[in-house]
Amino acid sequence: MTVQHPIGMAPQQVSFDRRELSVILGLYGRMVAAGEWRDYGISNLRDCAIFSVFRRTAENPLYRIEKHPRLRNRQGMYSVIGMDGRILKRGSDLRSVLRVLERKLIRAVE
Repeated sequence: MTVQHPIGMAPQQVSFDRRELSVILGLYGRMVAAGEWRDYGISNLRDCAIFSVFRRTAENPLYRIEKHPRLRNRQGMYSVIGMDGRILKRGSDLRSVLRVLERKLIRAVE
């Protein structure tokens, strides 16, 4: 059975806005320059938006940056999820949530 939508009404999709994408792509660019990441994918679903990061194109994502607006008043709508499915960081401020990935850029120089 198919669901009928009123004329002109498309199903809702969650997506990252321009400001959010600017923050995410800024981190992505730094990680590409460091040789850590090579590819990404964006999924806009009905209940969440996902930015997946890959080391190689044909792999499972290393990390997923997810936006779940319905969790806005609970744990926060942003989360970073590792390859094994563990939530590495969750919160309502995207920049602070992404700091868990920026730590990987900091290396000791000898």
